[in-house]
Amino acid sequence: METRELPFVRDMFDSIAPRYDLLNRLLSLRQDVSWRRKMIAALDLPANGRILDVACGTGDVVLEIYRQKGARVKVAGLDFSPGMLRLASEKIRRWPTAALLAGDALALPFGRSTFDAVTIAFGIRNIQDKKKALAAFHESLKSGGMLLVLELATPKPGRLRDAYLAYFQRALPAIGRLFSRHHFAYSYLPESVARFPTADRFLAIMREAGFHRVGCRRLTLGIANLFVGRKP
Repeated sequence: METRELPFVRDMFDSIAPRYDLLNRLLSLRQDVSWRRKMIAALDLPANGRILDVACGTGDVVLEIYRQKGARVKVAGLDFSPGMLRLASEKIRRWPTAALLAGDALALPFGRSTFDAVTIAFGIRNIQDKKKALAAFHESLKSGGMLLVLELATPKPGRLRDAYLAYFQRALPAIGRLFSRHHFAYSYLPESVARFPTADRFLAIMREAGFHRVGCRRLTLGIANLFVGRKP
């Protein structure tokens, strides 16, 4: 993310943090819960693996990792929004091997080859220099480590796409403003999704950052994509 954008986006997420989970469930018709479950189900880990969840937000992915993988794993959640981290800290209190850190995805506060997996859900589109972020993730992974990127997408042309865009570009911002009381946050969301690279282009960026065995799984008729890659 460029320096001039960082304070704006951080302040935006701080502002909407108290209603973030409610709006995620409402606006996605609870599909966001299903998408996170599918992402973590695809996670291949040793029993005591170490995972970094970037842009951890209110901690939903961290919790899903523990639900599926058990208490022996160690999860670090990283986010640049203090408001989000405060809510996440309340959720993960029962998991002593979880840790939350304030930080920037472009300057991870970890050494090389630290983690068995890196996850990021609905956060990569907010980072302008995606290749630099992916390279940082790659550096933090052990050899054979796994990257999973969950991100919103736009369905292929057709009636579903037309209906989805009508909802996403018109109804969603209005509902978001009503519940979050933030004028711009839920207009920013469809704009950021529209600017996101195509699946093929993002897979190419993953390869450029050093990942191999990359692939993309379309979820809910293409409304979200799950990208997977490995560090050689």
